[in-house]
Amino acid sequence: MEKIEPKKSNPKIILLIAGINVFSILLVITLLIYTYNIKKSILSDYSTQFQNEVSRMVQLEYNQISTSMESEANWNDFADYTINKDANWYNEMYANPKLYKSDYIGVYGLDNKIINHTNGSKIKETDFVPKEALIALKKSKKTHFYLKTSDGIIQVFGITITKSNDTNYSKPTGYFILARKIDQSLKQKIEKITRSTITVFDHPKNKEIGDYTLHYKVDLKDNRGNFISQVYFERPFGKFIITILNGLFTILFIALALLMLSIIYTKKWVSIPLNAITKALETGDKESIAILKNTEGNFKNIGSLFEENTRQKNKLVKAKLKAEESDKLKSSFLSNLSHEIRTPMNAIIGFTELLLNTEVEKEEQLEYLSAIDKSGKNLIAIIDDLIEMSKIESHQTKPNYTAVNLESCINDLYESIKITNKKSKKIDFKIIESKNPALHPIKTDEVKLKQIITNLITNALKFTEQGSVAFGYEIDKKNNQLKFTVKDTGFGIEESDQKHIFDRFRRVGGDQSIKVRGLGLGLAISKAYVEMLGGTIALESKLGKGSEFSFIIPLEYIVTPKITVQPINQIPLSKGEEEGTILIAEDDNINFLLFQKVMKAKNYKIIRALNGQEAVDICLSNPNIDLVLMDIKMPLMNGFEALKKIQPIRPDLPIIAQTAFSTNEDKELIFKAGFYDYISKPINRGQLFEMIDHFFQKK
Repeated sequence: MEKIEPKKSNPKIILLIAGINVFSILLVITLLIYTYNIKKSILSDYSTQFQNEVSRMVQLEYNQISTSMESEANWNDFADYTINKDANWYNEMYANPKLYKSDYIGVYGLDNKIINHTNGSKIKETDFVPKEALIALKKSKKTHFYLKTSDGIIQVFGITITKSNDTNYSKPTGYFILARKIDQSLKQKIEKITRSTITVFDHPKNKEIGDYTLHYKVDLKDNRGNFISQVYFERPFGKFIITILNGLFTILFIALALLMLSIIYTKKWVSIPLNAITKALETGDKESIAILKNTEGNFKNIGSLFEENTRQKNKLVKAKLKAEESDKLKSSFLSNLSHEIRTPMNAIIGFTELLLNTEVEKEEQLEYLSAIDKSGKNLIAIIDDLIEMSKIESHQTKPNYTAVNLESCINDLYESIKITNKKSKKIDFKIIESKNPALHPIKTDEVKLKQIITNLITNALKFTEQGSVAFGYEIDKKNNQLKFTVKDTGFGIEESDQKHIFDRFRRVGGDQSIKVRGLGLGLAISKAYVEMLGGTIALESKLGKGSEFSFIIPLEYIVTPKITVQPINQIPLSKGEEEGTILIAEDDNINFLLFQKVMKAKNYKIIRALNGQEAVDICLSNPNIDLVLMDIKMPLMNGFEALKKIQPIRPDLPIIAQTAFSTNEDKELIFKAGFYDYISKPINRGQLFEMIDHFFQKK
């Protein structure tokens, strides 16, 4: 492929940058001329700004004192003091005028006579507030004026004293007065705040204003509005203009310097990143990407984009691996689905074949039919779960709200589940009595509510060998919610498994999970139903102590007037002299019953192992075992693990895998593990006999 040489664009970029710099220089020169021309306008604008600034600062200083006076004057204890005149209370509370940024504190009664006062070091007079000022204060509620006294010019603040509940200040009990002297220290403080120079005049005066000076004057007046004094604020302005001009000249100099530097360094700053981009595009070179990331501006962003592109490629690789893992999980699910469906199908087809091809007593017929019925129901339950899960995922299931009598619903569930509960298990199945029973029917979907509770109870009963399983509800009136609880004293769930407990097609619990069967959809369906009813579901569990499932749904009143198979004892069958001994490792009672009935036609001694570990123990302790029919999926130890334990000690013992796993991958895995042969469930009677007969004939 012919390599395309990039066009040399660097000279154009240099010209562009030089042009921009020249334009900047011209712009600075224009600004200099413009600044000289609008100097007067700037002076006027800044003068107004200065006046506003000084006014705000003075007002802020006033507001600080005024606010503190308001909080004091609107106080019941202060109002009471104007009546009881408790000198001790006053001395305790108002002995220090500096706390209020003042030099004098005075309290006057409604008779305009002073009740008490506190003088600072700067004001010696005690009763200097004019009576007409107090009379006016009663109407205005607040006052602020200046007085010329023997101590000098004094700033006076006044406010009426009222009870705290008198928000309108309509019933004053006295007057609260603060005063401070306009002296050098106060003047210096205000000069610092306003960043200006202050001059005080005894008479109104028009001071000459310089070209570069900002100014503002404030007249100080007494309570009658008469002139007392004039305060003149000044701030130099010439420095500001000079600073602007100097700044513009500096910018002009810098612009000229930048023009020279930009011409020198543009090639370096532009060429290297562009070359790095070219190399990164052509080869994906990591060093070129690093160079781009170490630059600034768009080149750095481009480097980040290259890096992000590399990261995305890595993500795609990970996504591909994840997709492959997902395919494996899918295959695992399909394999598990095949196993769960083939297990009841094995019993259905096997017992049906026995009924069709052999003559059996009526009692045995009923036993076979019962096993077929139970297996059929299990198969239907599996299919129903799959269909319901499919409906939920496609949003085809909607809640059907009706009026539900909660007490009747709970009792019905108790009675129906109690009948199907295994009598062999020592479980106390009971209802948790509600402290606040529902007095009226509630609005909910009764079918889904019952299904949720049934799934949780059934799950609890499956995983509880002894102890108790209890369920009930409580009403949360405060939050208007219903809380249902199902508690058990079963095996419990490991903390690491709890986060997956409501996942679809996930089964946790190890050997016990295998023992109780199922696709792992019950809790997923329950969670979906709870969320459909507008609620949430939760789990609390400790391994070995039991579990507590609870779910909460909204409370809204409507005011209106599995059959289990008992374990089958091991029955050695014989017809005259036994032809051989066969060990059947099978944890499922119905499947073992089928094997027993099928093998009844042959003269073999049958021994059963309930799990892989038991199969290993029997094989190692009983040398008379001639053949093993090994289930693959069993509790405690699976068929593969059992095979590994048996083969080293009894390498000549043939072990046939009998399992519901039926995929090609499963078959390959079985033969690779070293099994003698393989037969899939549902078991074909003729194929089984042919396989066994072939072995014994060979033997």
